[in-house]
Amino acid sequence: MLGRAVAELVNQDQAAGNYSATWDASRMESGVYVYTLQAGEFHATKRMILIR
Repeated sequence: MLGRAVAELVNQDQAAGNYSATWDASRMESGVYVYTLQAGEFHATKRMILIR
């Protein structure tokens, strides 16, 4: 893992509620990607595997 940012899907304040975002990975290589979710004091970092 090189630690490079490849996309930023949402970077704005939003009211409480349910939201979704779509990542267009059509130009990305297969591999392991790391994503971070932040909401107030909550931070979660997870891994995602992209398989072609």
